[in-house]
Amino acid sequence: MNLKGKAWKFKDNVDTDVIIPARYLNSSDPKELASHCMEDIDKDFTKKIASGDIIVAGKNFGCGSSREHAPIAIKNAGISCVVAESFARIFYRNSINMALPIFEIQEASQKISEGNELEVNTETGEIKNLSKNETYKAAPMPPFIQKIIKLGGLMEYVKQEAKN
Repeated sequence: MNLKGKAWKFKDNVDTDVIIPARYLNSSDPKELASHCMEDIDKDFTKKIASGDIIVAGKNFGCGSSREHAPIAIKNAGISCVVAESFARIFYRNSINMALPIFEIQEASQKISEGNELEVNTETGEIKNLSKNETYKAAPMPPFIQKIIKLGGLMEYVKQEAKN
């Protein structure tokens, strides 16, 4: 699957309290959570992004609490995937569980600028920077993780596997 969108750049150590501030966790509505995504960094973030856009970040993206609300907010805001130098492990797993594709690659986070047009191949891990005519190679997601993402998350994957 190819994902195409504009890059939105963030620095190191973006924690889950910034991705979705705790004051909004009284809601489990994905649209409500999405409307507050990244607002403590940029109050107009969700007004500026378009469906399919891509977050690009530095090290330790998604650190902090183990809440799964963070990838839910990102995905439902319209972000198609996250590319970062590294992810907090619990955020990494929560993202897969919620069907949000994520890719770890140092080179891309250092070379991609905000506003660059990107195309990400979720099967091969190839990230094309269409604005700079550059290509970066992240490790592809293993086939079973690709299947979780394609089915819409871990719950749908488990339901499908239980039928087989």
